[in-house]
Amino acid sequence: MQLSKPVGRNAPALKYDILSALAVHALSGDKHRQRSILRIMSLITTRYNWRNNELSIGREEIARLWSVDERTVKREMAKLRGLGWIAVKRPAVRGRVAVYELDLKQIMLDTSTVWPVIGTDFAERMGHEPEVEPSNIVPFAVKSPLAQTDGDEVWSAVQAALHGRDPELWSSWFQHLTEVERAGGVATLMAPSRFMADYIAQKWSGRILAAYGRTDPSIRSIRVEAAE
Repeated sequence: MQLSKPVGRNAPALKYDILSALAVHALSGDKHRQRSILRIMSLITTRYNWRNNELSIGREEIARLWSVDERTVKREMAKLRGLGWIAVKRPAVRGRVAVYELDLKQIMLDTSTVWPVIGTDFAERMGHEPEVEPSNIVPFAVKSPLAQTDGDEVWSAVQAALHGRDPELWSSWFQHLTEVERAGGVATLMAPSRFMADYIAQKWSGRILAAYGRTDPSIRSIRVEAAE
């Protein structure tokens, strides 16, 4: 699936497509899914900056929008982070609310089962991959994610999910990780360098946690350490 940034001439149509997929996905589930998706849709339609992929809003304001208390907001936002739909871009500091970012591609991947319900044209449009211009550059061969997991089914599934989500990102970062421990709700991963460990922990821990959530929901946090 190719999801372009929803800006420019075709932005309104793409925004409607994303909201349509969310709405129909909600209606295909139980009341808990419907409520969760209605809540994130309210954040998108009232506070989301599509161009910058930023959602700047405090917990108190979210509680007011959702007509709930702040404990419910904390729990619901944690659930959305676990799905990989939302991540903290800049944490809240004194005098400034938190800034979140949405992973629109992950949202669309998770709603893809309802695309045919919306229409065959919708499914074809959202599943379309743009043609790649011919190039003289010969790409390096990329190992299969399943070839690097030493037989551990959970880690194999996590790596396969990360690879399926974004093969280029996987080949640049995630394929170099190894799982060294999984206990007490924490998955400890090893990166070959301190730079890589710090960068992945800061930028991509939410996506890794979401991949774990689809295989082993007992994992509630990720720790990335450096081998050196």
